[in-house]
Amino acid sequence: MFRVLQAEVTTARTRRAWLGVALGGAMSWFAGCTGTSDMFGSPPAGPAQESTAIGTGQVKVGLILPLSASGNAGVAAQSMKNAAEMALAEFSNPNIQLLAKDDGGSAAGAQQAVQQALEEGAEIILGPLFAHSVGVAGQLARQRGVPVIAFSTDANVAARGVYLLSFLPETDVDRIVDYSVSTGKRSFAALMPDNAYGSVVEGAFKQAVARKGGRIVALERYPLEAGRMAEPARVVAQAARGADAIFIPDGADAVPSVVQALSAAGLQQRRVQLLGTGLWDDPRIFASASLHGGLYAAPDSNGFRNFSARYRSKYGQEPVRTATLAYDAVALVAALVKTQGDQRFAEHVLTNPSGFAGIDGVFRFRSDGTNERGLAVMRVAPGGGQAVSPAPRSFGGSGT
Repeated sequence: MFRVLQAEVTTARTRRAWLGVALGGAMSWFAGCTGTSDMFGSPPAGPAQESTAIGTGQVKVGLILPLSASGNAGVAAQSMKNAAEMALAEFSNPNIQLLAKDDGGSAAGAQQAVQQALEEGAEIILGPLFAHSVGVAGQLARQRGVPVIAFSTDANVAARGVYLLSFLPETDVDRIVDYSVSTGKRSFAALMPDNAYGSVVEGAFKQAVARKGGRIVALERYPLEAGRMAEPARVVAQAARGADAIFIPDGADAVPSVVQALSAAGLQQRRVQLLGTGLWDDPRIFASASLHGGLYAAPDSNGFRNFSARYRSKYGQEPVRTATLAYDAVALVAALVKTQGDQRFAEHVLTNPSGFAGIDGVFRFRSDGTNERGLAVMRVAPGGGQAVSPAPRSFGGSGT
């Protein structure tokens, strides 16, 4: 089911207040979705598909996805569309109709799709997926006073009235740094990929450590080409003699090699705590003995397992990891329609500091369009991630 905190709504399928998640469950191209959905370029656009209406409710909701985009983007879009339909089917008497539109993976396609949805009476837009499309969608929707809940991981496209429901890398960084400092870690070293994700995470890491009163003794970036990691690893390994923890925000394709390079450069791994982001929630990470005991931030895993089981039962295949975003977006909209009357999509409703609970745990939108998520801190173990600090079930503070 879906839960609006302070406003309980019951679905037809279950009466539990939580819907759940885990980044590694459906090893698709979005596995390790924190920061990967649109930071590494956009897919080639494909021919636009005809739009479809899903549901018969009175409140119309635009759903913009790159359904005809080539490769993994199109596969992911179809899985997200399936999840949106599943949310509608599992919600008790939803009074909404989804206007599913294909943007082809291009900004021009998004402009056309959003324009069509608005002309057909959409009161809110869900999507698009890629940052360049979100910007166009937001401009059009703002002209009509229509809010957007998009799926891009690029916080630069967030704005007032354009909210991101995605997994933002900044949230992972804040959680793992906060937890580390709370357990006595004060000095940090970091070895990061020299790509867009690394740039975002570097900025967030510096801010988080400074905010908590810690210090960074070394921070190096490594190139993506194989065999060029030795020198950055040497610098960090030497500096890490005075560090409590080493932060390695990358995925399973790189992290074991990074740790190997650090060890070859003389790092005594038992003396420092290895830290990562949600990209570590991956079976290949769990299988690497050198990473056992490492800590990373990620959503709690139970809900995604439950969601995946229902999805497999309905569609006969695994969902992509980002399918939960589409499910939660539709469930949220249906809940607000059911409980909030004419104010259902007003800014003060969407940015309620108490937030909402969905498959991926609690989340809330900030007034600037970014989000805050309740994440767990997990320990890498042979059988999978083990929670050492559970995800919060509610938010404190104003959420501003």
